[in-house]
Amino acid sequence: MKASTIKTVGILTSGGDAPGLNAAIRALCISGKNNYGMKFIGIRNGYRGLIDNDTFKMDTIDLEPLISQGGTILGTSRVKPFKNPVPDPKTGLLPVEGIKETFKKNKLDALVCLGGNGTNTTASLLSEAGFNVIGMPKTIDNDIVGTDETFGFHTAIDVATKGIEAIRTTAKSHSRAMVVEIMGHKVGWLGLYAGLAGRADVILLPEIPYDIKKIAKYMKAKKAKGQNYFIIACSEGAIDLNEAALSKKEFKKAREAMPQSVGFRVAKEIEAATGIETRTSVLGYLQRGGDPAPYDMILATKLGNAAADFLAEKRFGNLVAVKNGGIVATPLSVVAGKVKEITEDEPVLKTARDLGICFGD
Repeated sequence: MKASTIKTVGILTSGGDAPGLNAAIRALCISGKNNYGMKFIGIRNGYRGLIDNDTFKMDTIDLEPLISQGGTILGTSRVKPFKNPVPDPKTGLLPVEGIKETFKKNKLDALVCLGGNGTNTTASLLSEAGFNVIGMPKTIDNDIVGTDETFGFHTAIDVATKGIEAIRTTAKSHSRAMVVEIMGHKVGWLGLYAGLAGRADVILLPEIPYDIKKIAKYMKAKKAKGQNYFIIACSEGAIDLNEAALSKKEFKKAREAMPQSVGFRVAKEIEAATGIETRTSVLGYLQRGGDPAPYDMILATKLGNAAADFLAEKRFGNLVAVKNGGIVATPLSVVAGKVKEITEDEPVLKTARDLGICFGD
């Protein structure tokens, strides 16, 4: 066992749940205990539990089965301590003061935060406030800056791809176009990967505004050659040319006025422009539910193990990230408030274009 001055560590999961969270927790606790003699305190329901001191000792649960278990045993919430902070009605403490009390009561030397953009943005702010914090990259969106991969992403690809393939039989049987709406408000990594793997004809992404006329022209040309059904993989954040010209405020107002999600709008536009009967299927929360795929089990385990090393080495203020197949430290300040978008030089995008997939641009 290696010596470490970091003895007691808090762990929380925040934001949307994703497959691989429990595997990461398991690896962190086992590696930290076996290699450095660390003790771990579980914090329930994300930053809400950190503020309220809703904690328990991790050694009271069986960690072994967690590698293949979906969701998060710690629970989660979307509480953001630094956003419009107000005193607690019972204690009178501001959120950050409550966090300080939780650190003191549990004798925490450090905190590990598992989550996406919002979680790691808050982790960065805690680091700036003087707390010893390490972040871990969890999200099915794969949109965290400073890391090539996030755990949860590959499982979601599997689910979304299987969803597309299941819908294909209905599309083919009825000679329809089927719009499959895939998660991804701000970025389209999941839609791009699942669309390519699921052999979609059209992929619509938030990063590439679409022109319905170009989509219709593409589909009509394929129909003229004998194709009788179509699959459109549509990110829930897909936008058209008109929306791309709006300000953020105008765009938000326009989306709030939509009676249904964008997948239904796209279906109506396609049917009107092509005359092809079109339906929509929203995969929704299925994409981030269930147990992790083996790839995410391994990735989350590697990152959890590395997080224990980061703690022992006091590499605070960093995200445990993946770069070119290796594990690196990315400063949380680099991650905070940013989103990793798909750019035109993205190899998977180029591959999809080369294979003839339409992106509506």
